[in-house]
Amino acid sequence: MNKIAIFDLDGTLLNTIQDLAHACNYALDYFNLPTHPISLYPQLVGNGINKLIERALPQNQKTQENILKLRQVFIPYYNTHNMVFTKPYDHITQTLLQLKQKQYLLAVASNKYQDATNALINHFFPNTFQAVLGERDNSPRKPNPQIIYDILTQLHQPKHNNIFYIGDSDTDILTAHNASLPVIACTWGFCNLQTLQQLKPEFIINSPQEILNIL
Repeated sequence: MNKIAIFDLDGTLLNTIQDLAHACNYALDYFNLPTHPISLYPQLVGNGINKLIERALPQNQKTQENILKLRQVFIPYYNTHNMVFTKPYDHITQTLLQLKQKQYLLAVASNKYQDATNALINHFFPNTFQAVLGERDNSPRKPNPQIIYDILTQLHQPKHNNIFYIGDSDTDILTAHNASLPVIACTWGFCNLQTLQQLKPEFIINSPQEILNIL
């Protein structure tokens, strides 16, 4: 059975926060709704685009109709502006290469919609991951563990003891625990250390190179 490392995308592999913030602010401004400073957006992301939009909307505007209206503006803007400021975190690319040299199968499990997940992975990490899954129709978002099971199916791998999940948020820790996988929580992403510690991940790391000390 192959060793497997499953990574979150936003806040773990890529710093996407500025492009997400600009796209959300663009959609809000399009409908003459108040926008937010970029510094607020780490608190709004992590559960997919619809949840991001819902959190960004004014309290009296949080309707499903408004979420879908803003999503229709957000998606085409983000599709053409998702690599303006986005970049891999320092040492991530080298760490992934070293994991491949250690014979790990690599996968991505993201709450970002599938098309954008594919585009970002193909651009920044070509020929690196054996499975890449994002938000898809009729598939629950993390922290539901179904995305983990779908990845293992794609990899033709049974669930076994040498599978690790790496992510930066409370959602990621809950996803791993819901799938009964050990989780490596990283502090360089969008979630504060105290929140990570409260959920008792098996490991907390401060730099990507530390992954190699665990795997």
